[in-house]
Amino acid sequence: MKHKVAISSVILLIIAWFVMDDLIEGEWEEYEGKFENLETFWDENLWPPDWSILEAQTYPVCEENWEFKCSKAYMGMMETIKIAFVATALGFIGALLLSGMAARNLTPAYIYLPTRIFLSATRSLPSIIWAILFVIIFGFGPFAGVLAMTFYTIGYLGKLQYESMEGLENSPLEAGRAMGLTTPEIYLGIVIPESSNNLISQLLFMFEYNVRHGTVLGLVGAGGIGYYINTSLKLLKYDRVFAYLIIIFIVVVIIDLLSMALRSFVNEEGDVKRPSWLTVLLPASKATSLHHSSFEEE
Repeated sequence: MKHKVAISSVILLIIAWFVMDDLIEGEWEEYEGKFENLETFWDENLWPPDWSILEAQTYPVCEENWEFKCSKAYMGMMETIKIAFVATALGFIGALLLSGMAARNLTPAYIYLPTRIFLSATRSLPSIIWAILFVIIFGFGPFAGVLAMTFYTIGYLGKLQYESMEGLENSPLEAGRAMGLTTPEIYLGIVIPESSNNLISQLLFMFEYNVRHGTVLGLVGAGGIGYYINTSLKLLKYDRVFAYLIIIFIVVVIIDLLSMALRSFVNEEGDVKRPSWLTVLLPASKATSLHHSSFEEE
């Protein structure tokens, strides 16, 4: 099995190399020494980051106990998180209502096919395109960002959810039908409980994704920290943009760690021990040894 994976990886890399060579028409020499541009850009424009984004704005007057709450970084990041939270919640509920209709093991073809087409339509447009559309309709602000993320979340989560539901064993479904349960009763009483672990994991992943992608929506006026990034880009304040990116990276890492901790409480335990916070920060070999030793102690 390992040899098959290795051979497949080598073949894939070779194919990718030839495709890339075709894309650039074999003009590899044009890209020699281009990383020097990055080094120059780093030294002259990015480093050190402009941490003035953490300082309270002079106008309007800050009335918070902590002046940090009046900084552009805090206000922009909090608005992005709020937009992502509302959009993820609404999108999850919308996807949950539609995914049952899109699952082939629950509904006939005349129901699941149109539902899948609708989910594909909402997913085919990137959230930034949805954001541009809603900005045109409702104007600049977080409301357009929420709607854009919600539509994309419905399409994205809907596909993940109905595929997860189609992977369920048939025996519980057949037992429910034998008991005379209707499709909505089977969906609420059997399908959702049986796939709840996957649904929660998908929900947490989508929230993390929306936080990251919410920074892009702000570039088109849909609110959040992306608005401040866009303003800094227009003023050529790249050191300030770099500081914003560092803040976003830190927040995403924190959300990822929290998501991992929350998922560990809904996963079936079995013989698998829930991961600890420390194992996330350690190398794989040390994390594995620590994991087994703590498991043996219990």
